[in-house]
Amino acid sequence: MQSVLTIAGSDSSGGAGIQADIKTITAHKLYATSAITALTAQNTTGVRAIHNAPADFVGQQLDAIFEDIPP
Repeated sequence: MQSVLTIAGSDSSGGAGIQADIKTITAHKLYATSAITALTAQNTTGVRAIHNAPADFVGQQLDAIFEDIPP
């Protein structure tokens, strides 16, 4: 199965970011892999907080994906 890589932040309400990307990728019958760049505390009315992932950690996520499941 073909895989698709998404690099984005996480939306705790599920309407955007990694969660929405994975829904879209799956709807197209593809395999989703992801690297998360930020965590958010949010809902449909707004964003309360953002915690950015360190760049080296994002790089480690990408290295792990590319090593095993190339997009």
